[in-house]
Amino acid sequence: MSDSFIAQMRKSYEVGALDETEVAAHPMIQLRKWLDDAIANHLPEPNAMNLATVGPHGRPSSRIVLIKGLDEQGIVWFTNYESRKGRELALHPFAAINFHWISMERQVRVEGTVEKISEADSDEYFHSRPLASRIGAWASPQSQVISSRAVLMKNAAEIGARFLLNPPRPPYWGGYRLLPDYAEFWQGRPSRLHDRITYTKNNAGAWLLSRLAP
Repeated sequence: MSDSFIAQMRKSYEVGALDETEVAAHPMIQLRKWLDDAIANHLPEPNAMNLATVGPHGRPSSRIVLIKGLDEQGIVWFTNYESRKGRELALHPFAAINFHWISMERQVRVEGTVEKISEADSDEYFHSRPLASRIGAWASPQSQVISSRAVLMKNAAEIGARFLLNPPRPPYWGGYRLLPDYAEFWQGRPSRLHDRITYTKNNAGAWLLSRLAP
């Protein structure tokens, strides 16, 4: 497609509205409500979120990961601690997360500091995963250059033979939790006059609501 065709692609947002008087007092409760709505509407991969981190030279990077836990403390996901995102979080323990539920014309942004969850919680989740996924966590030197896919298949076969049906959690694999201090809920509206409601945590730990111009 030509650039002119792409430039003319537009959508009118008509599905819903968002008002300060109707949102929850805590952003993670509001996020849970919207996530539940996305699941109930059978959206494809409603648990997918874009995770942005910052490298050693201030250069951002992002990727799609899956949310695995959500409460008033924050948002949990799991990964290889030695991956690019893991290395970046070790240097700069801050991240931004974005959910985009296209057919519902909704977007959520969450920012905050990041911490590792407990080893016990990481163990519990790891052992709930399918066997092939547990083997894969050992087999893949995530974010490292490999010569071919054959390397992964060879590693997986060796790990399968080594651990059989009960591979333990690798010491370099586990969960992170983003502790939010800012969140924005976006609802598409006609004429590009979208609704944007933000939550900002003050020094006393209270959440302050504001409306932003679109």
